[in-house]
Amino acid sequence: MTLLAGFKAGLAPVNGQRIAYARGGDGPPVLLLHGFPQTHAMWHAVGPALAKDFTVVAADLRGYGASSKPAGAENYSFRHMAADQVALMRHLGVDRFHLVGHDRGARTAHRLALDHPQAVASLTLKDIVPTHLLLDDLTRQVARAYYHWFFLAQPTPFPERMIGHDPDAFYESCLLGWGAAQLSDFDPDALAAYRQAWRDPETIRAMCDDYRAALDVDFDLDAADLDKRVTCPALVMYGADGIMGRVFDVPATWSDRLKKMESVSMPGGHFFVDEYPEKTAEALMSFFSAQAPL
Repeated sequence: MTLLAGFKAGLAPVNGQRIAYARGGDGPPVLLLHGFPQTHAMWHAVGPALAKDFTVVAADLRGYGASSKPAGAENYSFRHMAADQVALMRHLGVDRFHLVGHDRGARTAHRLALDHPQAVASLTLKDIVPTHLLLDDLTRQVARAYYHWFFLAQPTPFPERMIGHDPDAFYESCLLGWGAAQLSDFDPDALAAYRQAWRDPETIRAMCDDYRAALDVDFDLDAADLDKRVTCPALVMYGADGIMGRVFDVPATWSDRLKKMESVSMPGGHFFVDEYPEKTAEALMSFFSAQAPL
């Protein structure tokens, strides 16, 4: 079941996991990766718009949505998540593709471009600064706004129990807490899909493990790769009214990590994909059209 009109849902047994996805359209391949606390349903408007000219795959990250949820924070590094998505695309017969990620999906996409550069024709990162930079140069403004990074990373079962008392209250506070969004900005059917996913105790546990891995695994992986640059064409998009856009010069945080970078400031906050799907799709189409044919 998928909210992406005209798309077919699937469940791929890849990389020791079961990765849920929706596929539609025809043309050069594009992979869309969602962020926290959402699912691939966040692309319900953008995906079909892109599918007019592209073959679009929108996937659930491991731990999210209908994808599998292995036990143990060590299984939730962005390296593992990236390997899932490369395996998914190969399962679908695609070796090279345009890669788009938002939030956790963008962090996964960055790692995928570092670990599997031959697979990535172009990279689009939405509303993040580099993981290592955010944690290593933590400011009080970011610590207050992004407190969930440190709450979710606490040892189990503390955050799981707290969230499980009222998942909707916690996760909806996340949707509204990072700049300019209201619940009315989210499509009702997409919001229902998010609620169905995050009410599952296994999803709550897995999302906590995702953030535990960021502190315990990903920070060190990124520290080891600080001298590496993504060489494919890259687009950095960020919400003008979001926390990252207000606290950081977002493009500047990526200037030493992306060799061929351009950037776009979007209206709205962190969830500008939900708030402005048409403008988001237009920016992506413009970027893709400027790239060499696949």
